[in-house]
Amino acid sequence: MRPTATLIAALAFAAPGLAAAGEQYVDPTGFAVSGYDVVAYFDLPQAAPGAPQPEAVPGRAGITAEHNGATFAFASEENRARFLADPAAYVPQYDGHCAYGVAKGGKVPGNPNLWRIVDGKLYLNITEAVVGFWEEDIPGNIDLAQGNWPGIEPQGASSRAIPQFSSAAPLAR
Repeated sequence: MRPTATLIAALAFAAPGLAAAGEQYVDPTGFAVSGYDVVAYFDLPQAAPGAPQPEAVPGRAGITAEHNGATFAFASEENRARFLADPAAYVPQYDGHCAYGVAKGGKVPGNPNLWRIVDGKLYLNITEAVVGFWEEDIPGNIDLAQGNWPGIEPQGASSRAIPQFSSAAPLAR
């Protein structure tokens, strides 16, 4: 094995989170995470498993940043600056796809109002029913998803709509 290939293989094994991201899920709004501010999640109070989370904070169409081939919207210039300083700290896991779906082996969209932060990382799920399954064993589902993700990541982003969610609403002005 050539030295460069050895180094790449070692980095991929030692730090799988450093691998290039796949295609970000973008719904008909044209924004990642349906135009919700990914930084704002980290400032919201988090509900206990089994209780609904606070609703996500809409971003503004005029406050955006590009990352992973997608446009992210923010509620404030401060949140945009925080994002630009370290995008990987704020983007949802699995390129905005449903964490439980990845745990089960596929890519389906994540609903921005069905979220949870675990160990400093943002996870989205697709429906309230799925949230219930996800929360039955969050660490186990994350382990499954992490194991599945390398084989799923190269596939294109989901083209499905988020069920029971209207992403057609305009972003906050």
